[in-house]
Amino acid sequence: MVTEQQVGDWVDGYVRAWTSNSKKDIAALFTPAAEYHEWPYETDWVGREAIVDGWRGRRQWQQGGWEFEWKLLTINGDTAAIEGIGRYAELGTFANLWTVTFDKRAGCTMFRMWNNQV
Repeated sequence: MVTEQQVGDWVDGYVRAWTSNSKKDIAALFTPAAEYHEWPYETDWVGREAIVDGWRGRRQWQQGGWEFEWKLLTINGDTAAIEGIGRYAELGTFANLWTVTFDKRAGCTMFRMWNNQV
């Protein structure tokens, strides 16, 4: 079972990776065979390499600055549900719902995001 501390550490790492856009920071979040799915954008990145490449292709989203706040909704075994709000100077505000499934070392094996502009 994943803990609140592990979820918090993982989200901190996610924000760090979004800020740095570093291959190392992004890769550290995901297991080698992880999956990253995002709706409504039909994003389906399978495998750590695909996740890193896809993520780095979104650098332009950060132009003008951004901020992110989140809260843990629940943990069910190895999966956490997280609510987030991303505010981008250039793109607007997005409400996110994430489910993140972790392995025994708190690496993400499955990431699902529902992303809605508000």
